[in-house]
Amino acid sequence: MLVSLSACKEQHYVKNPNKVPLKQVKSKIPELKDSDWVELHSLDSSFVYDMRYATTNNFVHKKMYPCSKCYVRRVVANALLKVQKELRKKSLRLKFFDCYRPGKVQKALWKIRPDPKYVADPKKGSMHNRGLAVDLTIVDIDGKELDMGTSFDYFGKKAYHSYKKLPDTVLKNRIFLRNIMQKYDLEPIASEWWHYSYRKKSYPIAQWVWQCF
Repeated sequence: MLVSLSACKEQHYVKNPNKVPLKQVKSKIPELKDSDWVELHSLDSSFVYDMRYATTNNFVHKKMYPCSKCYVRRVVANALLKVQKELRKKSLRLKFFDCYRPGKVQKALWKIRPDPKYVADPKKGSMHNRGLAVDLTIVDIDGKELDMGTSFDYFGKKAYHSYKKLPDTVLKNRIFLRNIMQKYDLEPIASEWWHYSYRKKSYPIAQWVWQCF
């Protein structure tokens, strides 16, 4: 399986703070550096996407990304591939709402919702800004989301992992998601059932924005 920074055939480079184009990756994923950026679609076409910030269907009701792309660091991609492989044995798949988020987008979100329970302060940065976090859920073979009790980006206690006043099916689905993600070192946060991050690595806040083809 080949890894590319773009699912397209064209050469694809991205903008970054140092104005140095990221290389076109042609190695297999185990041969990449943990810090390398990869687009998930180029690794496994069975992932499902609903990249909310590339649309107006989000809590700010504005399109924040130029187009729908899901980039993460190689170390995160490797973990997600393992999760997906295990889910596919159960006729399930991962569905992504957000992946890498440029730092300038974090600033825009903070300006609208300056609440650290739900939006990371851009001065400290989010794990999304470092390519180490994803927002996701699980879907069945037909693409139907498992019931997690709330929508993505629901700001309230009902989305907390500790909230138990939910149907047993919802609680079991959340536990199932958390267990399979933690199995591959992707950890949750208390206030969002959909957010998972890889905490064994740390990278600077990134600002680059992907190009659209």
